[in-house]
Amino acid sequence: MNLSRIISLSCIFIGGAIAIYSQAEEDQSTVILMVGIALLMFGIYRVSRHIPSKSESLVEDSFVKSEKIDPEPETLEDEEL
Repeated sequence: MNLSRIISLSCIFIGGAIAIYSQAEEDQSTVILMVGIALLMFGIYRVSRHIPSKSESLVEDSFVKSEKIDPEPETLEDEEL
């Protein structure tokens, strides 16, 4: 696990813990809650930067280049007698 991923995951966990802690107190501190949410969002942003987009991964991972589609056989419907 590289240092960037460790920093990102620790920001997520610490930010989430701070946000939950600030909500658990009877006197809720808005500033502490905002700091926790900001840390959480920063960590999620850092992790999401390294996830490839769906269209890029489909183009690179696809091993089927072209495929013939057989027409479906026509079905005979039951006629009313």
